[in-house]
Amino acid sequence: MMMIRLMAALFLLATPLRAEIAIQTVTSPGGITAWLVEEHGIPFTALEIHFRGGTSLDAPGKRGAVNLMTALIEEGAGDLDSQGFAEARDGLAAQFSFDAGVDTVSVSAAFLTENRTAAMALLRSALITPRFDDVAIERVRGQVQSILRSDAQDPETIASNLFDTMAFGDHPYASDGNGTPESVAALTRDDIVAAHQGALARDRIFVAATGDITAAELGVLLDDLLGDLPATGTPLPPPATVALTGGVTVQPYPGPQAVIVFGHGGIPRDDPDFFAATILNEVLGGGRFGARLMTEVREKRGLTYGVGTYLADYDQADLLVGQMSSSNASTAEAIEVVRAEWAKIAAEGITEAELAATKTYLTGAYPLRFDGNEQIAGILVGMQMIGLSPDYPATRNDRVNAVTLDDVKRVAARLIQPDSLRFVVVGSPDGLESSN
Repeated sequence: MMMIRLMAALFLLATPLRAEIAIQTVTSPGGITAWLVEEHGIPFTALEIHFRGGTSLDAPGKRGAVNLMTALIEEGAGDLDSQGFAEARDGLAAQFSFDAGVDTVSVSAAFLTENRTAAMALLRSALITPRFDDVAIERVRGQVQSILRSDAQDPETIASNLFDTMAFGDHPYASDGNGTPESVAALTRDDIVAAHQGALARDRIFVAATGDITAAELGVLLDDLLGDLPATGTPLPPPATVALTGGVTVQPYPGPQAVIVFGHGGIPRDDPDFFAATILNEVLGGGRFGARLMTEVREKRGLTYGVGTYLADYDQADLLVGQMSSSNASTAEAIEVVRAEWAKIAAEGITEAELAATKTYLTGAYPLRFDGNEQIAGILVGMQMIGLSPDYPATRNDRVNAVTLDDVKRVAARLIQPDSLRFVVVGSPDGLESSN
């Protein structure tokens, strides 16, 4: 218990770091590459490991296999059953978490320097020799089924899933990575083992570490931890075609409010105009009270409590997506206001004042993300996955400040597509029916 309290204290005392951080590129003797920020003031390290692919790797007819597998990784490994593994982890004051996203299976670890060897041996057993005991499979399967039942009654999830289905057709992105009640019920232990072998492989690893560890120590750690994973995994899915067309889709659902998800195709993260697109999105619907949609839909008309848009950049597709909720009586008007703002910014771009204010916000907020070892490790591994260089944190704000008003106007005409804007409405909106 004393060690656990110490671990918590170290998290709280971790010194916030600025965006100008010293990032080392480390290559292990076995050829695994990682980014490292050394910080030896506190005897603690955060390690972030991402495997590209995520739930999009599910085999046909096996939807939900990667998600179920990921949830089972720490439910027993090697000689330890689920309870034994949890007790060993807690006894080391280590923290592990495992998550399956659309494009990524992520592994996060945090551990004290004095327990590094034992903590990494325990994590290695989870990654290399998970047990996938029948009793654990059935317990976690039940948890996933419970989530699916809840999601089936949640209008926000219904709207998001329907939007994805319309956007991506028969691509894996089109369906829920948790699977369906039927697909999850049919998954066998062999399916879970196959998902593990296909998703956790060395040909798709991205690693970052921050804290009390040297480059030489990290290299040895990575080979010990990851060197025995399969060399190659399941092939990644092909690029997805965004099939959205303009119009409204209404999914009836009882209740006083409607949930609205809207959007169309986006812009790749590596596009030269991405920073201009980021500023454009922030002005249009970034979620702050100064954003146009928040001003027009909420502040001036009171049609919603909140509305926001974001650039959704998947590995195989890109979207510009927004969401809001409105009373059934106000939904049609809220949609018309969004349409009007979409058309206005496409035609006119933004103002000089909006550009200056948004630059101030984006450049001022960016260093605040680097507020602890775990957060920094997560940012660094994400940077690697989208192809950024180690100098990005030091140059990012300069790139934001370099965007001109003409850049944003050009991107607005290119990115904002009023005629392709699809609204998915889950509710009982007055006077609104599906179109197109």
